Amino acid sequence: MKSRTLAGTLAFAALTAIAVALVVLVPMQNYTVHILVQTATFSIAVFGLTVVLGLCGQINLAQAAFFGFGAYAVGLGTTDLHMNFWLAFAMGAGIALVMGAVLGMTTLRLGGHYLAMVTISFQQIVTLIMVNWIPVTHGPDGVGRIQRPDMFQSSQAFLGLCVFAMALIGYLVWHLPQTPLGRSMRAVRDNELAAGVAGINVYKVKVAAFALSALLGGIGGGLFAGGFAYVSPDQFSFAESIVFITMTLLGGVASPVGALIGTGLLIVLPESLRFLKSVPGLYLAIYGLSIILIIRYMPDGIWGFVQIRVRRWLAPPPFTQAPAALMLAPNNGDGPMALEVTHLRKYFGGVKAVDDLSFSVRPGEVHALIGPNGSGKTTTLNVLSGIYTASTGQVLLGGRDVTTLAPHARTAAGLGRTFQNIRLFRSMTALENVIIGAEHPGNQIEAGHAALVERARAALDFVGLEGRATNWSPVFPTAISA
Repeated sequence: MKSRTLAGTLAFAALTAIAVALVVLVPMQNYTVHILVQTATFSIAVFGLTVVLGLCGQINLAQAAFFGFGAYAVGLGTTDLHMNFWLAFAMGAGIALVMGAVLGMTTLRLGGHYLAMVTISFQQIVTLIMVNWIPVTHGPDGVGRIQRPDMFQSSQAFLGLCVFAMALIGYLVWHLPQTPLGRSMRAVRDNELAAGVAGINVYKVKVAAFALSALLGGIGGGLFAGGFAYVSPDQFSFAESIVFITMTLLGGVASPVGALIGTGLLIVLPESLRFLKSVPGLYLAIYGLSIILIIRYMPDGIWGFVQIRVRRWLAPPPFTQAPAALMLAPNNGDGPMALEVTHLRKYFGGVKAVDDLSFSVRPGEVHALIGPNGSGKTTTLNVLSGIYTASTGQVLLGGRDVTTLAPHARTAAGLGRTFQNIRLFRSMTALENVIIGAEHPGNQIEAGHAALVERARAALDFVGLEGRATNWSPVFPTAISA
């Protein structure tokens, strides 16, 4: 983790130094400045797709709409409303955040291709509004003479601001996977069902990822408007959302480094091939062939391709100190009943998978549920853990009625489960897999993350796996969930 932190810090420092150099040291032509501004602002929007698609595995085909919210807020705010740039910029980012959260809350229970269809529809609606709401958006003519902050009036100074914003946001997105929220997103992407019974509020995490993606889109759009001083509806169409997705996939969906590579590739490569435009068709042929070859031979993107081959050098170093012994306090059986199940039933149409089941478990007791295949054992466990909703009956945990609670809420209350077919979070180390199970609200360790790591190490040592705490699956994670 320390090596990762150092690498991210050095990259942030380097990009910050470049931003300062762009402001005061390196003279550039306006054309070059515009290309770099576009690269920096598009990268910020693509960082948003790294969060929602790369970390959480949710498809967002409306990123250009959120990019447009930020751009139009700055454009209309500084021209029609004569607002301060920063106030208009904050308003645009806020609108994008709220719209992203609302879209997420209303659609993320769908998932898969249904989610893709809804986001496409949202994107098309936003584009139509930009084109046809002429009294507000100025219609197809767009918004011109957009103002910049007083300290960044020159194009080159504003480029420095864009590069610094890109470096800062990229640094934060780089570290997001190592935070509790980031680990929750990775767990949802890797195995949504296991994440829910591990105590993660899957729906809340998805909405948070979608809202963060929209926020970064709005930030990128606001800076884009200031950099080019003009915006129009065609710049925020569905085609641009496809461009954002393509940038993400080409560079590598799981990292902001990949997002930056993909963005630079799709913006800089066409410009570098301009000298070939004198030969009809050759420019497009080379450009298209390059994209096809990358997709064909680097399915995880350029950065993903690199990561797979250097992953053994990126692995966290082993711990130098032995873990503490895991302390398990015995239970003498006093107190309320640990688990009470009364007249539990689960019907699937005319099939009675569980019919009038009642039992109780005292604290400290160990019970077994046995029966032939198809007798309802797994269905019972799914009903108890909240994956299935009981047709009738009641489940009490420590005297508390949890019959209608979601899986993550039951885990927070103290009811956990495992699976017959092991469901690991394959993009995480063994240690992170254990940490996920201890980060839910009902099992917080007050001493902080360091104590959580030590507790997880002790648990791994208890089952003889502490030596593999920093190991992970050899299979590189697929970014898009089914």
